[in-house]
Amino acid sequence: MRLYNTLTRREEEFAPEGRIVRMYACGPTVHDRFTIANARAFLTFDVLRRYLEFKGYKVIYTQNITDIEDKIINRARELGVPPQELAEQNIRAFFEDREKLGIAPPTYQPRATEVIPQIIEFISDLLERGYAYIVDGDVYYRVRRFSGYGKLSGKDLEELEAGARVEPDPRKEDPLDFALWKASKPGEPAWDSPWGKGRPGWHIECSVMAQSTLGETIDIHGGGADLIFPHHENEIAQSEARTGKPLARFWVHNGLVMVGGEEMHKSLGNFEYARDIVDRYGKEAVRLFFLSKHYRKPVNFSHEAVEEAQAAVERVYNLLEEIEASLSSGPGIETEAESPDPAFSAYLDGVKAEFEQEMDSDFNTAGGLGVIFELVRRTNAFLQVAGPEDQPLLRRAGELIRELGRPLGLFQEEPRARRRAIIAGTAGISAGLEEGLINLLVEVRSELRAKGEFALADRIRARLNELGIELRDKDGETRWSLKRLPQGQGQ
Repeated sequence: MRLYNTLTRREEEFAPEGRIVRMYACGPTVHDRFTIANARAFLTFDVLRRYLEFKGYKVIYTQNITDIEDKIINRARELGVPPQELAEQNIRAFFEDREKLGIAPPTYQPRATEVIPQIIEFISDLLERGYAYIVDGDVYYRVRRFSGYGKLSGKDLEELEAGARVEPDPRKEDPLDFALWKASKPGEPAWDSPWGKGRPGWHIECSVMAQSTLGETIDIHGGGADLIFPHHENEIAQSEARTGKPLARFWVHNGLVMVGGEEMHKSLGNFEYARDIVDRYGKEAVRLFFLSKHYRKPVNFSHEAVEEAQAAVERVYNLLEEIEASLSSGPGIETEAESPDPAFSAYLDGVKAEFEQEMDSDFNTAGGLGVIFELVRRTNAFLQVAGPEDQPLLRRAGELIRELGRPLGLFQEEPRARRRAIIAGTAGISAGLEEGLINLLVEVRSELRAKGEFALADRIRARLNELGIELRDKDGETRWSLKRLPQGQGQ
């Protein structure tokens, strides 16, 4: 497996020591619910973790929660609520929205306010080593003292001093220096420290939470590309100044989410909350939308694109349901010793290797999905001509779709139960009644066709099609499936 390392600016073989992978990815700053742009980072590292586990690694995964920071304090002041109350409210919302997206909880989920003693100890060590200094209760990091500053982002000190993103403060020794500890202001949360009451800076929080859960050097440190500078650059500076060891072997960053050529950002007002998109289109549509693009490239968000992903998800579930129906209606042949289609059998033998080859090439989920959808296409074609003797091949194909979808968090639901849940949610009545009405219309259509009344039969089919219900006639039987989810009925 090869991964692109932001630190070295090239793809490198990913070969951790042993079969354990220690991975850290930046989590939410809980001043608000997270947007669909934030969701991309959370999904990227959820799937990277799943794929590493798919390959047999044990992944120890830490994702932090920043529950004290300027954005939280400012937003709480706007709303007239205590910062701690706002943080707790949005932490609960984060957990709910994460579940909606099908993201598995990390191994460790520390909060910044839980590691204040470790942060104070970390800052004390930097002060002792001369990498930090105190000004009126604030503690700043001496950027120029760390010779490797800029190695992650590729920025040099002259470029930064000329006007890059730095924290202005005339009391600092150098404009580039950044805050490790901030002296308390009236009405703000504060903790005791050797330098007076205050709170930690943002960058030091992640360094402490990463190293306190995963050790001094971890295998993968990840986040969105917007965190490369200054956040991750500052993490490297303060962590490596303290330990003398690399903070991470691999730095992995996902591309930004764009809207009409601009970065999606709350300050621009061009954002949408992740939960609203999931509620409308379903978690698998959102996952497929993002995973269809290479993780390092920017992605343009649009409702039309997510609708296309939603339709693609439904096509896969429709195929799985047709395979189930075919298996349940056949004689139950369970052996494949004499395969009637050796070419399709040989193709199935090689699909998993093709999938892994794509995924092992810099975590290419778009290529991996391409393999899955080619499997779907070929299985659909095979299904149209398959007989009872082909049941073992159809079973294998369906199992492969599920197996390869598992590390992506896709195609794991039971198709018929999923369909009933969608129908029940759409109609607001019992799924059994709704399904029974559809079956009744299908029976009426079949009777009309038998009587030669094709115009009325075609009208029923066309109307059902408008409602998102697709009919397929084969071997004298008619089967139906949902070709798309009704608006607002994401699962």
